[in-house]
Amino acid sequence: MGQLDAYSDKQFGEFVASHRGTGQSLVIDLSHIDFIDSSGLGALVQIAKQCNADQQQFLVVGNARVVQTVKLVRLEEFLHLQPDLDTALGNLAA
Repeated sequence: MGQLDAYSDKQFGEFVASHRGTGQSLVIDLSHIDFIDSSGLGALVQIAKQCNADQQQFLVVGNARVVQTVKLVRLEEFLHLQPDLDTALGNLAA
């Protein structure tokens, strides 16, 4: 398990930015994250904003803890939260 927090958000954002291709869909699988804080949520929001600006499809997969945190701040629709990877991949194909 891992954490997406103030100590890792910059590295996470840089990693995702380096793998964002134009015209490609982006699925971020956070199912193995056991803790996410406001910095981690902020990094996800920034990525979502960049994807929206580039008209790039963006989905986030989360486990129960991630989902609970994202829903607490009402970002599930903005981050296109998916219950599992198979659902996310199916939604990309649709």
